[in-house]
Amino acid sequence: MSERCRHGAVSPWLSGIASTQRRRLHLLRLAFRGNVPKLWVMPAVATGPMIRREIGDDHVCLLVFDRPESGANIFDAATLDELNEHLDSVESDASLSGLIIASAKKSIFVAGADLKTLLQQAQTGDMRAFIAHGQQVLNRLAQLKIPTVAAIHGASAGGGYEVTLACDYRVASDDPATRIGLPETTLGLIPAWGGCTRLPRLIGVEKAAEVIAKGKLYSAQEARSVGLVDWIVSRDELLELARKKLRDGKRKAEDRASAKPPSQEIRRAKQHGNAAPQRALEIVNKTLAISPDESLRMELDAIVDLGKSEPTQNLIRNFFLAEKYKKGTSKTATEKVVHAAVIGAGVMGSGIAQWLSSRGVTVILRDIAREQIDRGLANIEKTYADAVKRGLMTEEKATAGRARIVASTAPMELRDVQFIIEAASEKFEVKKEIFRELGMQAGPKTIVATNTSALPVGRLADTTVSPEHVIGLHFFNPVSRMKLVEVVIAKQTSNETRERSLAFARQIGKLPVIVRDSPGFLVNRVLFPYLLDAAGLFESGVDAVRIDNALVQWGMPMGPLRLIDEIGVDITIDIGNTLEKAYGRRDHVSSVLLWLRDGRMLGRKAGAGFYKYEGKMQTPNESLVQWRGALHGDPEGAEGPNIPPGWHRDPRVRLNEEELANRLIFLMVNEAARCVEENVVDSPEDADYGMILGTGFAPFRGGPLRFAEHFGLKKVVDELERLAQTEEKFLPCEILKKHARDGTRFYEK
Repeated sequence: MSERCRHGAVSPWLSGIASTQRRRLHLLRLAFRGNVPKLWVMPAVATGPMIRREIGDDHVCLLVFDRPESGANIFDAATLDELNEHLDSVESDASLSGLIIASAKKSIFVAGADLKTLLQQAQTGDMRAFIAHGQQVLNRLAQLKIPTVAAIHGASAGGGYEVTLACDYRVASDDPATRIGLPETTLGLIPAWGGCTRLPRLIGVEKAAEVIAKGKLYSAQEARSVGLVDWIVSRDELLELARKKLRDGKRKAEDRASAKPPSQEIRRAKQHGNAAPQRALEIVNKTLAISPDESLRMELDAIVDLGKSEPTQNLIRNFFLAEKYKKGTSKTATEKVVHAAVIGAGVMGSGIAQWLSSRGVTVILRDIAREQIDRGLANIEKTYADAVKRGLMTEEKATAGRARIVASTAPMELRDVQFIIEAASEKFEVKKEIFRELGMQAGPKTIVATNTSALPVGRLADTTVSPEHVIGLHFFNPVSRMKLVEVVIAKQTSNETRERSLAFARQIGKLPVIVRDSPGFLVNRVLFPYLLDAAGLFESGVDAVRIDNALVQWGMPMGPLRLIDEIGVDITIDIGNTLEKAYGRRDHVSSVLLWLRDGRMLGRKAGAGFYKYEGKMQTPNESLVQWRGALHGDPEGAEGPNIPPGWHRDPRVRLNEEELANRLIFLMVNEAARCVEENVVDSPEDADYGMILGTGFAPFRGGPLRFAEHFGLKKVVDELERLAQTEEKFLPCEILKKHARDGTRFYEK
């Protein structure tokens, strides 16, 4: 061989290229575990090659991506330059018969561009040059006169898949680590290194539109069926198959009759506030009617425009925040939790037990009522069955998870349990009695946690013999889908209990946010003024659908009245009453909620609340509208809901959709600012990301406080003060007024 081992060795499956000198480079890049984004931190100073070249006796050139001292490969400027230099050599060597691109990493092929660099470039205006350089390099790869094959093993996402699109053929390993796709639109970007241009030419417009707009990562088998790869084999056979495919020569341009436009569902892919899916679809729909060069120019213009936008920058920031909360800052190793107990087998208790068991923790599930145990076990069975049906786990793993749960109505030995999580009724006296008993039953190192959503953790700690071992772990419903856990620190909670609890939350795949022990903690405290004011708006005469649509259009995943129905009217009232005792009228429960509760219209679980529910159908609750009419008196009275809005004395009825949304969102902004002001959370990021995770607060807006800064803090304060002239609950808090007065911010620029 002419250049064998020229740059060193790769892993054994890549046929013995020698090892290379190492270099340090600390960068952040996006990869995926399953369909879950993961951030890799990589060394920061480059001193050796990131791509190694081998030319065999068969005159096939093998380019192996193998970033030194890192488990992953990325595309940064240095890697692009190095690939460009290798292409110089390939173009100048007339003896070469083909080119294979591969990776030496265990679970990563090549990932996309370094996200932190992209975010900085977007803010400084340097993105265009970097993206254009990537396009130029991949164009050279696509235009090689020799056949090219990408041998994909591991995650091939974003730019890491676009480099394969510049090859003639794509072969992939059938390993579970192999995940393939273009997830850029989920971060407010588009595939701009040829993804929107080459993929439609490969698989047709309709399929390409779906792949790009949804941003999903596919298993090797799924990728093969969609057409993202040509063949799949075992990892051991990957290079052999790649060499074989080179013998087919350059890929011939095929007659693609699949230029039909994407379906209505895909055409509606634009998410509120995230313009990326729609920008990508505009290119995908045009690309077959224009030249590839023109299509690439559209890609470049689109990604540069998107990169400048607040929604895209917020979505990328959110990604970094997820990694921050996933990793934490503790340097102290903690014992892995293998045995836990959950007290209470209701919706939350059974959900927590199922989640723990699915994460390898054996669980004692206790409840005093046999019927509750039976319902809880049925809920657990349904969650496992759904996970298998959706392909989130195998039947074998589900069976193993079920087997880790022991349910009982009788007392069981708890001294060897590492964590006990109380998830009983949200009544203080009930929880107080449970904690008194648990304090005596728990072992000397057992942490006793409560899943309360609003009750004082410190008062529960006072009922135990070891209050330093008591903490709040507030999971969110449904536990199997909601990532957030509020870790509630009472005054009595020890540092050890805090660190062990944070480590436990991360061990089971949750994202913990630390909050101080105060009524409502973070999420419910910020959320409930919004929910309760929405109920008050309905009572005043504003249509339920109009309220909810205004907030959905603003970017919330569902409207506030629909959310009350999902939470449960009875639970909403209980939490509202708890919060009103602490915070006054901004958490006042309006009469409409009491009327719904008295009529047993408790929301979706009862089939009726602000809406009526039949299966997946949702319709207005006409009996509620009739009640409101009676409340306001005869329809001919000045306040009757059937009177034209302009005739109403209550100005709330005359609010347009933007005014409705601002009124409700500003309540959340004000309360989130209070949480920072009162040190309920440690930082504005905690408030913002906690609300995104816990409520689905429009991710592209970055959270309540980041949204307020973008909107203008002075404008927010001015509007709150205007509203406070008639409703005292809108009075802006001191930290908001100070920032507005001084021209300062929650976040550094």
